Amino acid sequence: MKLFSSVHDVPSIKQFVNDALALKANPYAHQDLGKNKTLGLVFMNPSLRTRLSTQKAALNLGMNVMVMNLDKEGWALETQDGVVMNGSTVEHIREAAAVMGQYCDILGLRSFPKLQNREEDYSEDFFNKFVKYCAVPVVSLESATRHPLQSFADLVTIHETWNSLRVGANDKPKVVLAWAPHIKPLPQAVPNSFAEWMCRAQAEGMLDFTIAQPLGFELEESFTTGAKISHHLDEAIANADYVYVKNWSSYNEYGKLLDFPDGWMMNNDKLKLTNDAKVMHCLPVRRDLELSSEILDGPNSLVIHEAGNRLWAAQAVIKAMLEEL
Repeated sequence: MKLFSSVHDVPSIKQFVNDALALKANPYAHQDLGKNKTLGLVFMNPSLRTRLSTQKAALNLGMNVMVMNLDKEGWALETQDGVVMNGSTVEHIREAAAVMGQYCDILGLRSFPKLQNREEDYSEDFFNKFVKYCAVPVVSLESATRHPLQSFADLVTIHETWNSLRVGANDKPKVVLAWAPHIKPLPQAVPNSFAEWMCRAQAEGMLDFTIAQPLGFELEESFTTGAKISHHLDEAIANADYVYVKNWSSYNEYGKLLDFPDGWMMNNDKLKLTNDAKVMHCLPVRRDLELSSEILDGPNSLVIHEAGNRLWAAQAVIKAMLEEL
């Protein structure tokens, strides 16, 4: 594997899930793969779970790790070609990425969208140029449109818990991605990616997938092909086995937080409509705004278990890359 930026980079998601769970059962079995190899983690934005889990995953595989918060510790980067750099930018991404590729065997990059220009964000210009110029394998630690490590960990969590945490489970769980309120517009990267992975899992017979969102919050269609779409939360979560809670801003009216009706926060009353569903969230979460404290602190919450699986998802990805170096 030379690139991990979306579910499209994974030949078999079932096998990939099994690989992650095998690493969870035996974390240090492949330390020889990473001996004398270096992972560089480059952050343009804040991180907690992504940084720590990916760093720990590399250490489990015997790698050295270097972390750089490029937004705070590096030079201001120019990304456009053919410009005279007589403004605020100091270094071009061509040189910066290429130099990092000289020091590291694998690189991870995290960069959020600006939510100002949809075409610019959805072109993934920054991420794609970094991949091009660094000339080593790259792991997306979240980009403008996707967060594949999170979504991979989410699928691992659903697969792992479906039989072990439930009694008398059906063959396929009903999974619902449920839009939630927020005080500011958030990127679509997590819901885009989650929808993409769940649609792929649905196509491979692993689950049934529904998206619930208010009118105006539809995601870009290429990420949701095959999903059932509902604009009514209560209707969507009826008999659900998993509810994945997440806010996102409008795609069509790009980056805007539109007006929405009341009743979109998951709480215990909503939970009664489900099949005693497990509730997931990528974190960080604003308590009693996006998701009720009674759920987060209750027996149906999987948020900590889910965050724990970020480690094994990252380790499976890095292992696959090391095997091809």
